[in-house]
Amino acid sequence: MSDVGGEVDPLDLENQVCFALAVASRSVIAVYRPLLEPLGLTHPQYLVMLALWQYAPLSVRELSRLLQLEPATLSPLLKRLEATGYVERPRAQGDERSLAVTLTPTGWRLRRKAEKIPGTIVDRLGMEFSELQHLHQVLTRVIGAANEANGFRRPEPREVPAGG
Repeated sequence: MSDVGGEVDPLDLENQVCFALAVASRSVIAVYRPLLEPLGLTHPQYLVMLALWQYAPLSVRELSRLLQLEPATLSPLLKRLEATGYVERPRAQGDERSLAVTLTPTGWRLRRKAEKIPGTIVDRLGMEFSELQHLHQVLTRVIGAANEANGFRRPEPREVPAGG
């Protein structure tokens, strides 16, 4: 940390929350990569599968809101998951304009293999589970504060999508 007149320089790279979050995100996702590759999943696809294992079926709009991803970002992920045979995207009953994203039997079976991932990640990080739980709570508050600062509605923790 550099001092400017005895003060900590607020522009020092190591003082930037955005830098710490970006590096932490890339680093943790890299720990997931070798666990997800045998399942044929990228990290964003894994997040989609987690949401579907918990709440399926979901509309694209619900999935987009839940994952905080733009539909334009989500659509190619869903197409790839559909091509691998993990999800289906039939038209929603009663609304031909909406797709109901659901899991195939293969997608549901993948869940059994994925159940080992969280524990393996905790082991590989070498951190106490309680420390990671606390980090999750703090990051959830940071996400909410950032969403609010950007003018987005602050989502409720563990909010269940309509119809989920």
